[in-house]
Formats: sequence, structure tokens, C-alpha cells
Amino acid sequence: MSAAPMVVSPAPLLERLPLDLRDAVLGLLPESLRWLASGLITILVLLAVFGLLFAYLTLAERKLLGRVQNRPGPNRTGWFGLLQPFADAVKALTKEDVVPRAADQVLHYLAPVVLVALSLMGFAVIPFGRLLVPVELDAAVLYFFAAGAATELAVFMAGWASRNKYSLLAAMRALAQLISYELPLLLSFVPVIMLAGTLSTTGIVAAQDGWRFGFIPHWHILTPWGFAGFVIFMIAAFAESNRSPFDLPEAESELIAGHLTEYSGFKYALFFMAEYFGMCALSAMAVTLFLGGWRAPLPFLEFIPSYLWFGLKLITLLVGFIWVRATMPRLRIDQLTRLAWKFLVPLSLINLGTAAFWSLTTTWTGPLYLARWAVALAIVIIPFVTLGRQLSAGNGPRTYRYAS
Repeated sequence: MSAAPMVVSPAPLLERLPLDLRDAVLGLLPESLRWLASGLITILVLLAVFGLLFAYLTLAERKLLGRVQNRPGPNRTGWFGLLQPFADAVKALTKEDVVPRAADQVLHYLAPVVLVALSLMGFAVIPFGRLLVPVELDAAVLYFFAAGAATELAVFMAGWASRNKYSLLAAMRALAQLISYELPLLLSFVPVIMLAGTLSTTGIVAAQDGWRFGFIPHWHILTPWGFAGFVIFMIAAFAESNRSPFDLPEAESELIAGHLTEYSGFKYALFFMAEYFGMCALSAMAVTLFLGGWRAPLPFLEFIPSYLWFGLKLITLLVGFIWVRATMPRLRIDQLTRLAWKFLVPLSLINLGTAAFWSLTTTWTGPLYLARWAVALAIVIIPFVTLGRQLSAGNGPRTYRYAS
């Protein structure tokens, strides 16, 4: 992993520990092979860390859902069920891989592989710590969302290659959902680019450096436009990662298993893995754009290694995904698309104006500073309330009548 250019002073021992371990391994190799080995080590570390995170995130989700729904979670395999993810992996590897006779054999095989590969590509530009940036790109944010948008191709490949009407219809509906929420997702980070003045993820984290009044961090979420952008980003992230209440591509009561109907065994597990990788990548980008990245929340806590702060923020958002799944029912397809096009997209565009106003009033002080906050909050709240009432107009609570 490359060192972020913003760091000048020597980093503490724990901060440099991952890079020191990498350099120790590279020191055992010839000079001509170190560049290749460095890239391979970065890839292997990302696969190992997020592979284990995926495994135990599934375990945590099942246990938390069990707690919320007042039933026991997995508690048989290993101590408190800690080996359950590995038992699930063995089961997926040993199950029979059933492929329909009429299916396109090549595309049917490639779809889950492509989906996992594209889901992993997003981690390459995430600054996981002060010194932990896998790839430094000037247009890292564009790269991240380009890789994420390409996953839609893999979803359509799965539905088309299955030669099954349920799978094809479900793939088309999944594409409608992904494309609908792609726009608010992209619009939500544009204010961050406007205020930070860069497309680099390390530059965005650097723009959130410093403290207001000596203890309030300059995180984007602590501004009116940043909070609105964060909320829009996370709602769109739920839809983009097919998480409840936006898990319509796999609505079993309507489309059996969606575009996964004709998949079994390890191929099905790869789709499951890609969903969690996408959820982790979007959460990591949300941390980078709005939550200060790897920065500590308070000045006196900066002695803790930056990658631990990043991990804590990431896990907090992931627990939020699980909490929402445990508490909210699934939307209908018309509610889903109406929420995107009639609510989130207009709010995203209005939030651009809020960010522009915030940028043009950076010199306001004293009473004008309070007026700045009041105007920015009004630009955020008034459209939210107005659009929310219009969205629910004519869709009040249903009245059910039963035969006597």
C-alpha cells in the first residue's frame, strides 16, 4: 500500500506497523520482484480482511436478527457459533452445481465471477488509514463509482444466461432499481467534490482535517449539506446493494429467487458474497466522503491508529444495515421507483444549491455565521417536508374491509 502524500512527520510505530510488515517481507525478495510482490501483498491483504469481514458479518447479522426477532441465532458450530461461517462455506462448496440444459454455459459461469471481481475493485481506492491507500488516483471517486456501475452488467448476465422467464424478468427489474438509485447516489457526492475541490479520496479526507472550536471535527456530515448528502447516499446504498427494504431483486414471494433462481452451490454463494462486498465498499466510501475517513472524532484520541478509527466507523455503518433489515418491511416496486425519482433525485439537486451557498459564505462570521446555518438548514428541511408530503399525497393508510 502506498503512503498518502499529506503525511510529513514520522508516524508512530503502530501507525506504520502494516507497512513495516510489508517491507520486511519485500526485503526477502530480489529487487526486480518487489514491485510485483507489493501489489500481490496488497491484493491478498484486502481479500483476507474483507473475506473474513464478510464471513463474520453474516454471522453477526444472523445473531442480531435472531436477537431482534426473539429467536436463537447460530450457536452450535464452534464456540458461540464462531465457526458457522466456515461450515457454511464448506456446505456451499460441496453442494451440487445445477445448470439448466438450455442455459448459456459460459455466461452462466461468468456472471457471479464478474460480479465479485467488480465488487472488489472498489476497495482499491479507499484510504483505510493515514498510510494505507492501496492505489492513489487523482480521479479515485470516479473510478469507484464506475466499477460499481459495471455490476449491473453482471446482474443482467445472470438473468439472461439462465434462460428462465423468472430470472430474466427479475434481472430487468433489478436493473430498473439499480439505474434508478444510481443517479441520487452519484448526485449525493457531488457537493463533497465541490467543497473539497478534488476527486481524490485522500484529498477528500484531507479536506476534513482540523477542528472547529478546538473539538468539533470538520467532517462533512456535521454541515447541513453534508448531513443531507449522507442520508441520500445511504438510502441509495441500501438500494444499490439490494438490502432490505430494497431487496426487490430477490423478492421470493414474487420472483422465486430473482435472477439467482437457476443458481446453486458455490455460484449462489458468490452472489451472496458480492452483495456483502458491495455493502462494505459503499459503507467505506460513505466513511471517506462524509465521516472524516480515518480521522479521530476528538483531538485527544488521535494517538489511536487511524485504521482502527476507519474500521470502527465502517462496522458502525454495517450494523446500521443489519438494524434496518431487522426493522423495516420490503417496499413495492412502485414505491421504490417513486422514492428515487420523485424524492431523492430532487433533494439531491437541491442539496447542490445548499452546498454552493455554503461554499460562497465561508467568510461569514458572528451573527452572519448563525444566519448561514439558518439559511442552509431551511434549504434542506423545507424541500424535504414539501416533497415528502407530495410523495405521500393520495397514498394514505389503506382501509381493509372483511366479510362478516
